[in-house]
Parts: sequence; structure tokens; C-alpha cells
Amino acid sequence: SCLMAFKRKVVFFIFALGLISLILSVLWDSSSLCHLYQNDMSGFKRGRDDFLKLPNIDCSRNAPFLVILVTSRLGQMEAWMAVRNTWGKERVIAGKRIVTYFLLGNNSRPYDQIGIITENILYKDIIQKDFMDTYYNLTLKTLMGLEWIHKFCPQSTFVMKTDCDMFVNTYYLTELLLKRNSTTKLFTGAINMHGNPIRDVNSKWYVSKEEYPGENYPPFSSGTGYVLSIDVARAVYVVSKKIPFLKLEDVFVGLCLAELKIQPEELDSGPTFFASSIPFSPCHYKKIITSHYHTPAQIILYWDAMERTIDEGCPSDQGSSPI
Repeated sequence: SCLMAFKRKVVFFIFALGLISLILSVLWDSSSLCHLYQNDMSGFKRGRDDFLKLPNIDCSRNAPFLVILVTSRLGQMEAWMAVRNTWGKERVIAGKRIVTYFLLGNNSRPYDQIGIITENILYKDIIQKDFMDTYYNLTLKTLMGLEWIHKFCPQSTFVMKTDCDMFVNTYYLTELLLKRNSTTKLFTGAINMHGNPIRDVNSKWYVSKEEYPGENYPPFSSGTGYVLSIDVARAVYVVSKKIPFLKLEDVFVGLCLAELKIQPEELDSGPTFFASSIPFSPCHYKKIITSHYHTPAQIILYWDAMERTIDEGCPSDQGSSPI
């Protein structure tokens, strides 16, 4: 009928208008793509002051106790959703607010930016700047997160940096943070006290003597998960400007800590942050903070199992450290 035809035209017009608006938004947002930093040793730069994407939060009005910054990249939407629906979901634990944001770089494909724009419209949880999104730019990505904390959320109490293939027990983390006598001078994680540069050119973690001439790294934490009090997070961002750039993000943060004379410390009497994959059991996972190498399906499965039994007791041997 004429009425149905008219309705179809209206729907098509609205759809076309929305699509055009989205494309224009992408083109506007990607106007500086020609300034992307290249993935080579001469192309590492600190990034521009302007952010392409910012999360929807006003820390001056409702400051979070813990901000979790998750390094991520395009193509990990399934992992993002798993994190959003489990440990990364905004929640209040023991009266303390916890929020999670994803850290992203950029690339030269406007189509990819459409996906990022769509995600941010829906969830408003992306922090993005204009640098090439590659593994060897993880240092830039982490510094971007600390810059956002420094400029937009200095009212928070603690900051965690982690990855989207991690299981993070925010309940136990909050419990241990609240047990501390202080909310300052903290850097903790899966600590490596005796790291050395890898000189094998075939290694993913190869570092030349030109990049780092020393024979030993200062103490640092695995980049899979570490927590900083807000004063340390801001100090690391500020001092990073005078530290020679290193593509290994976790070691670079360790160099910043050494410059600040801040020693990494354990959060509990035994290890709680693990850079490896810990075999799952609800009781074991209640007493760890991080476990690595998990699929989105595993993150959801383990989180649901842990939450269902969160108030149940555990045998003392199962509630202790899993290693």
C-alpha cells in the first residue's frame, strides 16, 4: 500500500542519515591519521596532548576508589564484552567504587574507527590517542592511561593497569587495598626483582645495548597486572618525560620507579598477582588477584563460578596461594 511504501522510505531515510552522520564523524575524528606514529625506533613519540576518545566520568564529582586501565586493541570486542560483564563491570565493593576503561591507539583504516566510535557511543569506556596501535607501543598506551589519570581523574585512590586476557579478582584486590594502613606510596604486582635485557634479536623482548646499555633491569612488575596508588601513578607519568624511551612497557615503568626511588612491594604475605595461567578452582581464585592467558569464555565462566561461591568458606589449604 501507499502507506507501507511511505513508511519504508522514512525508515530508509533515517538509516541513511544515521550512516552519513557516522561516516562524517569518523572522517572528522580521523583527520589526523596522517600524523600516526610509525612502528620503528625513530618513530616513538609521546603523543599529542589531545585525546580522540574520553570516557564518560567526572572524577571531581564521584571519584572512584580504583580505576582499572585495560590495554587493548581493535579486534578484541569479544574480550571487551567479557571484561565488561565480569571483573570490569562498574560496581561498588565494600563501599568503594570501581571503574574500568580500555586503552587504545589508532590506525590508518577509517572503517576500524567506526567500530571504536560505535563501542564508545554504547559504553563510553574508551581512552584513545593518535599513535600507531602496535605491541611495541604498549609504553605509549600505558603512559596515555597515566596521563588521563593525571589530568582528568587525580581524585581516584588507586590505579590498576592490566590486559583483556586477564582474570582480575576485584573483590580480593579491594579487600587487600583496604587492609593497608596507607593509600600512598604503593606499587605492587607480579614483581621481577632480577630481570635482565634479552639480547637475542629473534626474541619478542629483544633490547639492544643502544636501547638499554645496562646488564640488569631495576625491579619491575609484569605488565599483565600492577597497581599504583594515585600519587605514584601521577609521579610515574611526570618523571616518564625524562626517562629514555623503552618499548618494553613494564620495564619502562620500572625505570620510572627507580628514578623516583619507589620500591615495588607485595600486597599480601604471599604472591597474589600471577603473570601465568593459574588452574581454576573457586577457592583458589578467591585468594589471587590476577591470572593470565584466559579466553573470553573462560573469564565469564570463572567469574560466574567465583561470584556464586564468594561467601562460602574454603578449606584453609585451598584458600591459600595456588603455587
